[in-house]
Amino acid sequence: MMDLSGKVAIVTGSGRGLGWAIAQRLAQDGAKMVIAEIDWVSAQEKATAIRQMKREALPVKTDVSQWADVQGMVEQIMDKFGRIDILVNNAGILGPYFLVDEYPEGIWDQVIAVNLKGTFLCCKAVLPIMKKQGNGSIINIASVAGKEGNAQMAPYSASKGGIITLTKTLGKELATSNIRVNCVSPALLETDMAKAMTPEQRALLTSKIPMGRLGKPEEVAAVVKFLASDESSFVTGQCYDISGGRSVY
Repeated sequence: MMDLSGKVAIVTGSGRGLGWAIAQRLAQDGAKMVIAEIDWVSAQEKATAIRQMKREALPVKTDVSQWADVQGMVEQIMDKFGRIDILVNNAGILGPYFLVDEYPEGIWDQVIAVNLKGTFLCCKAVLPIMKKQGNGSIINIASVAGKEGNAQMAPYSASKGGIITLTKTLGKELATSNIRVNCVSPALLETDMAKAMTPEQRALLTSKIPMGRLGKPEEVAAVVKFLASDESSFVTGQCYDISGGRSVY
């Protein structure tokens, strides 16, 4: 399919893992890709791979927790492409495992800054452009942890819960502007983030999935692509579980 042909899509944190799977899927369906990534070497490598798919690509070194970086990213995109149609807020960090009363304040601040503040800043930066265009689609990457809360993962869980409610807020604010805002909440996926977990933590989270397996990044990318496309034209303010049957509300 080529139903994203001519559209410009940003995927933050698309140098690896889920973000890279999403970037590949959107490119396959015709989008011009912006690889917004704090790892500049990875951003360049992935942009080259997108170009080998016969799609345009722009790598941009971006720390989503810094407003100046986010503004600079948007300026580079507008200079090259002149528009922004799709934003996927994927950049995120897990943080170490601590009980709440033992959690280091500095690490709490870092996880919230990247995951939640980063999502807010990227939305804030692209919305004036999308409003001027009169259209756009934003997809935020949350987690079932944001619905349920995972023990010893307080800042990650809290940040993902915040992303869900930010999505619903923006969906209401923008409902009549032809800009749709949705999010997806995956269960544990086969990515580097899962590999970084302890075997016990990975086994615990896998045991909560009725299908009995981890999700694949490509399975999430397929839902993100639907939300990015005009096929989801009457969908906004929603959170789609991609969890193999794990659902809490």
